Amino acid sequence: MKPVALVTGGARGIGLGISKALAAAGHDLAVCGVRPDPDLKELPGALYVRADVGDHDARVRLLETVRARFGRLDVLVNNAGITSVGRMDILEATEESFDKVLATNLKGPYFLTQAAAKWMIERKRGCIVFITSISAVMATPNRGDYCLSKAGLAMAVQLWASRLGEFGIPVYEVRPGIIRSDMTAPVTAKYDKLIAEGLTVDPRWGTPEDVGRAVATLVRGDVPYATGQVLTVDGGLTVRRL
Repeated sequence: MKPVALVTGGARGIGLGISKALAAAGHDLAVCGVRPDPDLKELPGALYVRADVGDHDARVRLLETVRARFGRLDVLVNNAGITSVGRMDILEATEESFDKVLATNLKGPYFLTQAAAKWMIERKRGCIVFITSISAVMATPNRGDYCLSKAGLAMAVQLWASRLGEFGIPVYEVRPGIIRSDMTAPVTAKYDKLIAEGLTVDPRWGTPEDVGRAVATLVRGDVPYATGQVLTVDGGLTVRRL
């Protein structure tokens, strides 16, 4: 029987790259998103559940649907996230945007992990991966709520790794840098210029496939004895250079 992986936000962008990598590694897939009718031609056989991870009832329904279809859950990849609404300067940013971003990016994966972890403990197996961002450690004042949400997720990894260690369930953080996706499309020109000027050590955009391969490596257990650790996939952006 194939292992089952749930990838939130797994039908496009970074999430799609992760889904494809896990499918290639032999997993049955469940993916969720907020679009009513996504194109899943690149994920044949995948279960799609329309669910907003920031909503409690949607999270319950998501896991119930996965249980009804597969009867098991071996891997949870917390990837779903939204960028700061309007990318407003923190002097002007709104509470409405803050609440929306934190609900989707932090509260949702935190409590989805809680529910999934209890299921994994019952089965005595599992692996959990959080997709964060270099924004967990690099300040962008026009995306304050986004940065805070990713910094919070980085701590969530530490918390869940600590709590689930006794059950043999590893928890990892994958921290992408500048990845070409629909989320970064509005700032393509900006980062094209910065990358050309040497922003990253590896002089190119990252791809969803780069992140997908990193996740698949962790899920396979190719990096043992490393629960709670961060795998940064940023082309050397955060390398300190003189």
